This record gives sequence, C-alpha cells and structure tokens, in this order.
Amino acid sequence: MANKAIITVVGKDTVGIIAKVCTYLAENNINILDISQTIVQDFFNMMMVVDVASSAKPFESLVSELGELGAGIGVQIKCQREDIFDKMHRI
Repeated sequence: MANKAIITVVGKDTVGIIAKVCTYLAENNINILDISQTIVQDFFNMMMVVDVASSAKPFESLVSELGELGAGIGVQIKCQREDIFDKMHRI
C-alpha cells in the first residue's frame, strides 16, 4: 500500500489532458492501476490509483511536477499517498 498514490485531475475540459498526464506517468515509470474519468458539462474530472514504486524520483518531486503540469494545461492536479488519502476521506 505504501507505493500507491491517488492522482486527481479537475478543470475545464480540453483536448489532450489524459494524454499529457499519462505521458508524464509513463516517462516516470509510474503504473496506472485504476482510472476513472468523467466530463460533466464542460468540466473534466479524473481519478487514478497509481503505483509509484518504480519511479526514480522522490514522491515530493512527482507531486510538484504534476502540479506544474496541471498549471500548464489549465487543470488542477493533486497527488497524495493512498494511505493519507484514505485517512482524510474516512466517514
């Protein structure tokens, strides 16, 4: 579980959001374990469960770079370790 992370992508829908996020993940050897994506009116929402165990970069760098990638394509990208995400979203 310690190697899993949750990535969320939210923003105005545009062409190439999924491609750019997935390209970044592939380039950093991050495996997508599960993915869900919806578009409501013109708003894009994606949630991914990923395995970061094989990435050579520190987790903090991944978080920062994903945030920068999101800013560059006009969406908000957040990345959290799965255990932290689970604790924050308990009922």
